[in-house]
Amino acid sequence: MKNKVQNILLVGVGGQGILLASEILSEVLMLGGYDVKKAEVHGMAQRGGSVVSHVRYGEKVYSPIIPEGEADILFGFELLESYRYLPLLKKDAQVVVSDLQIVPPGVALGKESYPEDVPGKIRAAFPRSRIVNSMDLAVQAGNMRTVNTVLLGALSTMMDIAEDAWVQAMKNRVPARFLDENLKAFSLGRQA
Repeated sequence: MKNKVQNILLVGVGGQGILLASEILSEVLMLGGYDVKKAEVHGMAQRGGSVVSHVRYGEKVYSPIIPEGEADILFGFELLESYRYLPLLKKDAQVVVSDLQIVPPGVALGKESYPEDVPGKIRAAFPRSRIVNSMDLAVQAGNMRTVNTVLLGALSTMMDIAEDAWVQAMKNRVPARFLDENLKAFSLGRQA
């Protein structure tokens, strides 16, 4: 599949570790022998705003931006943000998403309502969806901030790249003092 460009869209809210996850994912893909291009949109990320990262890989990739309707995998860190980006996916796309709900300001202020049964809507639109209880697994790993590596573990089972490459990329990108808990989180995500 190296000659065909594959597209992974990472979405969530600022502070969830999306940018580190996209760095690890990009390194994994490079270790797997692919040409990789990445682009990020931060917006008001530091204030809990939307964060999106495009990761494209293949034999040769010319643009980092995923064309609308061309994402092969949606890698979501928050349910509502994931739901918002479903239109960017191919019809047969795969979805791996955290079950985490972060209430947007409009909902918190009572001006809007949070949509009902977002996981059900995601599964109805994309039957090849995995909704992961990432926060519980991150806490089990020893640090709730490892949600991103729990999700990377779940994503890794959907891709044809050796587990060793994922572990090596984490060793290269995660600070040493946090490595053990991240490796544990990754392993729990793979089992999820």
